[in-house]
Amino acid sequence: MPADIFSNETPQALTLSQLNGRIRALLNDATVQGQWVLAETSDVQQRRGHCYLELVEKDAQNGAIVAKAQAVIWANVFARLSVLFQQVTGSPFGTGMKVMVRVSASFHEQYGMKLVISDINPDFTLGDMARQRKEIIERLTREGLIELNRQLEWPEVPQRIAIISAAGAAGYGDFMNQLHNNPYGLQFYTCLFQAVMQGSNTAPSVLTALRRIREHVSLFDCVVVIRGGGSTTDLNAFDNYDMAAAIATMPIPVIVGIGHERDVTVLDYVAAMRVKTPTAAAEWLIQRGAAALTRLADLGADLALAVRDIVAHAREQLTYYASFIPSAARRVADTARLHISHLAHAIPLGVSNRLAGEQMRLAHNTELMRTTAASIMSREKMRLDALQEMFNLLSPRNILNRGYALLMSQGKFVTSVDNLHAGDELTVHLRDGRVRTVAKEVLKAPKTD
Repeated sequence: MPADIFSNETPQALTLSQLNGRIRALLNDATVQGQWVLAETSDVQQRRGHCYLELVEKDAQNGAIVAKAQAVIWANVFARLSVLFQQVTGSPFGTGMKVMVRVSASFHEQYGMKLVISDINPDFTLGDMARQRKEIIERLTREGLIELNRQLEWPEVPQRIAIISAAGAAGYGDFMNQLHNNPYGLQFYTCLFQAVMQGSNTAPSVLTALRRIREHVSLFDCVVVIRGGGSTTDLNAFDNYDMAAAIATMPIPVIVGIGHERDVTVLDYVAAMRVKTPTAAAEWLIQRGAAALTRLADLGADLALAVRDIVAHAREQLTYYASFIPSAARRVADTARLHISHLAHAIPLGVSNRLAGEQMRLAHNTELMRTTAASIMSREKMRLDALQEMFNLLSPRNILNRGYALLMSQGKFVTSVDNLHAGDELTVHLRDGRVRTVAKEVLKAPKTD
């Protein structure tokens, strides 16, 4: 119990070094010495050969840190363990790795507590990487994405290339040099979509590049994702579900050329084409174009051979016809002569018979025409007489002789008072002359029912 603050009795107290000494004595308990521990590395630093780091444990659900401790690997141990770790995992010991380490608790009165690492199991780290990759691949397979991009049809010669890479990377430079300096003179049109290809920003950066390509996908034949070689840890960034799903669902084929021949990432499982290096990606595109050129050359050779065969056959036919024509012409001429001779004998008799028949038909037609013409003339004469009689009856002169008059105004016959006005000049035509007068008044007859 705490001492009474109103008591005059002075409490017994330990110095800080004494307290730390007691803590150190407690930590000498064998139960906390030489224990294998699972943790994730953080803030790994090397100073004067020693390796200082922090071991953390994260919640599997939300990633929150639930425990952490300072740790150290002394130089004489780190020299051995670092070499072993890199040989097994292919990566240098660093931050962000899940590890199994053997630790002993060490407490110093002045510097506090540290976990001293004496051993490491690199197989655990390697296995954890493989486990994560396996889980992602199984998920992609369940969702039907693993073969999606591979099923797309390739253009005959993919020449419009969208590239995802870091602009200054050696792998990108090797790819461009190989592609544009190909020995076949093939033309490629490339567009770089820059991305971070190492570290924690790899996934969001590559996803942004893929999204931009998708917005302009009609401009490209395929996508190439390239990165030069690196440690296994560097390439772990590409063991990412979101990146793999984005590549799998890309509407055009994707080529992945990441790392060296021995390196495999999740992206290799979903891409339409996986090659071992950036240079190999360029070579694959070049060879596809070269194959198309070879096919064109083969077609040209086949066409030339077919043309030569046709020409040779035509020459053979021409030679045959050249030898056949003279004799054929003679036969035709002989046949024509016989036909002409036959016609020469047949023509006089035929002409005589034809003339007799035509003369009879002409005589018949002549008589028919004479009879028909007489009938027509008689009929037309009767019609003319009738028209003449009608003309005489309707002639204006005949009308005037009967006592009627014709009225004209401004050179036109007047048939209605609607066409006249008071003061109009009028001409009255009579049987034996005409009278000029002026209309004094125009009166309209009343309407009758």
